[in-house]
Amino acid sequence: MLKIAITGPESTGKSTLSEQLATHYNTVWVPEYARAYIGNLGRDYTIDDIEAIARGQLQLEQELEAGAGTILISDTDLLVLKIWSEHAFGRCPEFIVQQLEQQNYNLYLLMGVDLPWEPDPQREHPHLRQFFYDWYKRELQTMGVPFAEISGQQHERFNNAKKHIDALLQTKL
Repeated sequence: MLKIAITGPESTGKSTLSEQLATHYNTVWVPEYARAYIGNLGRDYTIDDIEAIARGQLQLEQELEAGAGTILISDTDLLVLKIWSEHAFGRCPEFIVQQLEQQNYNLYLLMGVDLPWEPDPQREHPHLRQFFYDWYKRELQTMGVPFAEISGQQHERFNNAKKHIDALLQTKL
């Protein structure tokens, strides 16, 4: 099974693309566990919450992986949580660092910041999207994992992502 992680800053179309790709490839996609967790929290989040979100994300991915066909699309990954934690708290829980080293995605799609910002109560940094994009890119390069930068409007993003996934499918399956 191929595993694709969609990663990048806030409000860059990760969820939209995840759903589009899952529909196109007739598979499941793993939603962002943090949305429901934070939505039900009723208080400001803490670093302990970020670790709990990581554990929940991993469990959700494991549960949904059983229903996937040849591809699993994940709306987020532990890199998002690492960067979020480091920015918010100046450090990242060791659990996330250890699990991040064990992630086994075949391809990361790094979402560009060229879409308009869409306000959302859970989004915090409209003015820092390029800063975060650059941070994600550095981290992916440091991790030495295969990634593709995805930009453009929604249809362009979908076509660009599909092109990279199709190429991977031809070499892996």
